[in-house]
Amino acid sequence: MPSRRILGIDPGFDRIGFGVIEQLGSKVLWLHHSCLQTSAKDDFSTRLRQLRDATATVIKTYQPTCVAMEKLFFSKNVTTAIHVGMARGVLMLVVGDAGVPIVEMTPNQVKQGVTGYGAADKKQVQQMVQRLLCLKEIPKPDDAADALAIAIVGGGMYRG
Repeated sequence: MPSRRILGIDPGFDRIGFGVIEQLGSKVLWLHHSCLQTSAKDDFSTRLRQLRDATATVIKTYQPTCVAMEKLFFSKNVTTAIHVGMARGVLMLVVGDAGVPIVEMTPNQVKQGVTGYGAADKKQVQQMVQRLLCLKEIPKPDDAADALAIAIVGGGMYRG
């Protein structure tokens, strides 16, 4: 089976997590994780441009086979939900412009896929990411660990 490179993205506008893995048959290998932190002092359009540029750079650098992204979950704060939705739109446009297929999943699908339990807590997900990728420690910050979990699950869902 040929290898596949999966870019997982934990979408947001304040912090955006990126995680890149390589799938070689049943093996999953860590390649990269990072987090873009935007500044609340910047106007929203500047933050979206930073998101766009960082995502394009990660795609250009790692040349993923597919991108896995978490779907927007319900938020009690309508303004936050709208901003995250707009950030996801920018992310999807960057990925689409790069010609890379997108796999989307819910937060519960990510938890289920990594831990076997759809209501797992953040710590359980992070510990499983560490184990599955044979890392010495839990990836930091949380957004990057979440992006790696999204990549792991998205790689299993991708049928291309």
